[in-house]
Amino acid sequence: MKTNILWLLGGVGLTLFVASCSKEKTKPVSTTTSTLGLYEYGVDSGKRAFIPVTKIGTQTVNYYSVFDTGSSGMTIDAHGIIPDAMITSSGITFTGDSTTVNGITIKAGQYTLSYGNKTGLTKEYGYLAYAPVTIGDAHGSTSAHRVPLFLYYKVVDVTSGKTQTTNHSLDIFGVGPGSSYANSAIVSPLIYFNSDASLINGFKLALLPRSQFSSSGTYVSALLKIGLTSADITSNGFIMHPLTSGGVGGYSANIPSTITYNGQSISANVLFDTGTPLISTIENKLAVNSTGQLPANTQVTVTTNMGFTYTYTTTNTANLTQVQNPNVTADYRTIFGIDFFMDNEYLTDYVNHQIGLKNN
Repeated sequence: MKTNILWLLGGVGLTLFVASCSKEKTKPVSTTTSTLGLYEYGVDSGKRAFIPVTKIGTQTVNYYSVFDTGSSGMTIDAHGIIPDAMITSSGITFTGDSTTVNGITIKAGQYTLSYGNKTGLTKEYGYLAYAPVTIGDAHGSTSAHRVPLFLYYKVVDVTSGKTQTTNHSLDIFGVGPGSSYANSAIVSPLIYFNSDASLINGFKLALLPRSQFSSSGTYVSALLKIGLTSADITSNGFIMHPLTSGGVGGYSANIPSTITYNGQSISANVLFDTGTPLISTIENKLAVNSTGQLPANTQVTVTTNMGFTYTYTTTNTANLTQVQNPNVTADYRTIFGIDFFMDNEYLTDYVNHQIGLKNN
């Protein structure tokens, strides 16, 4: 498998500050309603779930995007998608309000998407674009005729000041329930892949088998179901969590919860984030700056406002968890990373604005 994503960046989680959602008025159209597989990549504490992207506009490609419940919107590097002659260090060159190249319509106006928090920040610079997109590969694929995406031309590690030089190093397939704070048109691409009017716009993510993560990448079939039935929401054991709209950014994926660890019980807004590969973060405003990583064999329990409860125990290689003070990170969300999805199923209903969680 092509390892073209920043999961090796020393544990900087790919959680968008620009995450949350609203829906485009354009009617989603696709060739099929699909259940697709994902690639499970990584060993020990650094793991990712990837979705293959095999066509953008008229370009047949072979890229792997991070499947990310912690952000909203598809981002993809302009290199290899449009002619290199159009791409400079300061932007994509064209005149007028928009241009269409290789079947991709690029809108004028630059935007910036930010990843991470104050202790480690990465930024993408790019443009709103629209294009036909195919996801999946020879194991099974589906296409949508017009998907909004963020076409980036540059990635900067703000902490070091360095520009990333590896093309497609920050391709993200953000499936969160909101929209980007940068531009409300940038929303979950999965909204555009459900063509069955009898299904509810949304997705269901099956358990990510812990044993299938590997250093070479393992294809695992039938992990992602696009489009939901009423039974998925009401009778398959999911506990549903109504989401709150925050205006700009739309509906937030953060769920009010209580976190218990080391004899402490704190209130938290919790994000369950497949895009965080290395370490979960408990934000505790009473922590002395940062207490660092919890030792192995620490028990952590999260209980949501709708009664979903999940308990795990940290080890030296899995369920790694740190405690930080939000006054240091400037991020008040508690984020549980990809290990959560190895023990629990996850569902997002874009129409009724709710997230479902299910112990497994």
